[in-house]
Formats: sequence, C-alpha cells, structure tokens
Amino acid sequence: MAKRPLCFVLMPFGTKDSPGGSSIDFDTVYSKGIAPAIKAAGLEAIRADAEVSGGIIHKAMYERLLLCDYAVADLTTANASVFYELGIRHAVRPHTTVTIFATSLKMPFDVNHLRSLSYKLGKGNRFPRSRAKKLKESLTQKLVKLKKLKKEAADEGAFTDSPLFQLLQGYQAPDIAHIKADVFRQRVRYSQKAQELLEKARKSKKDPSRQLARVQKDLGELADAEAGTLVDLFLSYRAIKDYQAMIDLYEKLPVEVRRSVLVREQLAFALNRAGEDNRALKILQEVEMEQGPNPETCGLMGRVYKDRWQAANEKGKKRYASGNLKKAIATYVRGFEADWRDHYPGVNAVTLLDIQGTEEDLRKKDELLPVVLYSARQRLRGRPDYWDYATLLELAVLDNNEDEAFERLSDTLAAVRETWEPETTANNIGMIYEARLDRGQKQPWVEEVIEELSAASM
Repeated sequence: MAKRPLCFVLMPFGTKDSPGGSSIDFDTVYSKGIAPAIKAAGLEAIRADAEVSGGIIHKAMYERLLLCDYAVADLTTANASVFYELGIRHAVRPHTTVTIFATSLKMPFDVNHLRSLSYKLGKGNRFPRSRAKKLKESLTQKLVKLKKLKKEAADEGAFTDSPLFQLLQGYQAPDIAHIKADVFRQRVRYSQKAQELLEKARKSKKDPSRQLARVQKDLGELADAEAGTLVDLFLSYRAIKDYQAMIDLYEKLPVEVRRSVLVREQLAFALNRAGEDNRALKILQEVEMEQGPNPETCGLMGRVYKDRWQAANEKGKKRYASGNLKKAIATYVRGFEADWRDHYPGVNAVTLLDIQGTEEDLRKKDELLPVVLYSARQRLRGRPDYWDYATLLELAVLDNNEDEAFERLSDTLAAVRETWEPETTANNIGMIYEARLDRGQKQPWVEEVIEELSAASM
C-alpha cells in the first residue's frame, strides 16, 4: 500500500536551450535536486515527462496531474507545456503546488507575482553538487511547509497558492478528491468499449466475478489503462460484493490511483466488509488526518463503528457495543457538520440516535433531523438518485410520518440500480423498527415498508 502522498513534477526534460546562454540539463536538476527534495519531504515523485510519448501528452498524464496530492513546477525557460499544465493545476488545486525557477533566467511577467522558489545554476548552466544540495534543502522546507498549510486550508479554507482562487471571489474548485463512488462512472470520460464490457459483466447472471476478472485481464498492463476505467473496474467489484477482488485489485493499481482519496476510501469499505475492520479504520483515519473531516470519509468510518456495534450486540458484549455506537454517532455527526450539503452522515447520525433511544438522544435527534431533512430535500432539485429517495424515506420513518414514508417508498423502489441498495435501506429501517419495538412502540406500517424493500433486493 502506498503510504507517501504523490508529488507530480512539471518541468522540461532532457537538455533544453537557454535564451542567451548555455543549454540546461533538466534531467540532472530533477534527479539531483527536485526528486531528493520530494523524498525528504515525505512525498513520492512522479515526473510529467514519463507520460509523454512522441511529443503527445496523453490523457493519463492529465489524470495524474489532477489526482496527485502535490505538484512542483519548474518554470525555467518558460516552457509552454509546463505553463499549460500549471494553469490546469491552478484551476482545480488551490493549495498544493510549489513553483521554482533558475535565477539565471528572467521570470515571465504573468507569473512574476507567484511566491516561487529560486535556485542557482553553476557556470555554463551546469548543476554542480553544491547547487543541487541547496535546491534540495530549500525545496524540502517549502514542501514540508506546504503540507502543513494544505492541512490548515482544509480545516479553515484560508491558504491558496493559485492566482485564480486569489483573484476570483467565490470561485469553487471541483471536488476532485471526494468525487462520490456512486456517480464516478457518470462523471469521468473513458473508453466506451471498456465501460460497456464492465456494465455487461456486472449485470451477468452467470458468475459476474469471473466476467469482471476477464475484463481486467483484457486491459493488459494496468499502468497503461485510464484511471477512469480502473476505478470503474474497482467499483464494479463492489457492486457485485466481491470485496476480496477489490482488495486484490488495489495492490495492482498504479500508485497515483491507489493514492487517490476515492480509491483509498473504497478500499476501506471493502476491507470492512471483508472483516478487516482495524485495517479499514486505519486507512480512513489517515485520510481524515491528511484531508480533514469530510462526509465521505467520516461516513465510511462511522460504518465501521456501526458494524462493530452490531457484531458486539449479537455476541452480547453490551458495553463494547455501547462504546462503538457512541463513536459511530460522533463520527457521523462530525462528517455532517463538515459539509451540511451531504445528508449521508446526517441521516445515519439521527438513525443511530433514535436507536440508542435515551431521552437525551431523542432530544438530539429532534434537533438534528430538520437540518438533515432540509439538506436531503435540496438534492431533489438536481438529478436525484436512489440514495436521495432512500434517505427521505428513512427520514420519514424517523419523523413518524406514515403518509410521507409510503410516498417516498414508491420513489425509492423506482430508483433501484443495484440489489444491495434496497437491502441496505431495509436493514437500516429494520434497526429503527426493532429498537422502537423494544421500547414498546409497535408500528405495523414500518414493517410493511421493510417487507417491500426486502422484496426489491432479491
């Protein structure tokens, strides 16, 4: 498993002419100064030119440019490709890029305002050991500081190294790090043929795991496949509940895909379902430490604690169960408070508060439920999917609104895509029903909702 965040290096490669001076060996600048600095800062370097063949910049390079956690851009010689790539990076990653340049050349006016790190070349534009050492030391310090600022920015939204974000008030970056797994296939363009083969394999009635494995084999060297195709394959195994295949595939993915937040989160999901909850929790805690709390990570972490609570309950370990239930609620609440627009951790929090069922818990549930309900209803203004309707159904049950529940049940059943979706909703509402039954509150209409959801999961 890749532990080091990835740092994408944008720079000229090979030997390039220098205006008004001797040529510069950028491969030496990279190998003696930049790459060692990246390693010393606790990062792993990926160089852009590794993705260039015959002068053509492949789509895979752009995927790595956007997916990598950090970037270093060497602006020396004002290379057009480097500037173009830097512009893309600044448009979507507001606090993750360090720009550097050699002092022997004048910086272009358009980037003169950037807080760039300068380095010196030797006589004849050579790059002797002494110059390399100074660049390594100063760039290492810059990257270490950037890692700290990035974490602070995730918490407070204060720091940005992108002029686009500095100058355009209200400009929002696309949520690249946390693109939701359920809509990833719809938001990334990749090989139409691969998409069709994966969809066919997922829906196969005859051993879909084997069909997906065949598609995976036909992809050949995974390092050469598009990131979108690889993630679709990864999520296709999830759709058919082949969690071990997800875990096995993860180890074969290119490092920049493995390092992406989406893939690490879904690996944790698979590990938890495969019974490796400790490993799953460690991965999610690492992601939260790097990125700050967010609904997806906290939602998956809350699920680990929720599963532990259920397993402990079944074994009669009441105190251990109670502790994990409290952790699950706190984690779900933390995720919802990180972004009120994402109702997923919110609905889980109010569900577990209802299940825990003390007077204080029910009071907290009543406070939180209207906020979650408002957030969930806003999703209907866009392109709602199964989980949007299922959430409103669950909230109607939590609010004891029978008429609303049956109206939302119809919407939910009509939106089913995978059989595990209504099964999950039936389990959630089933826990609410059983907890209320234990408190002497019998609700036959809730039982009817559960039965119809269960029928849809077969």
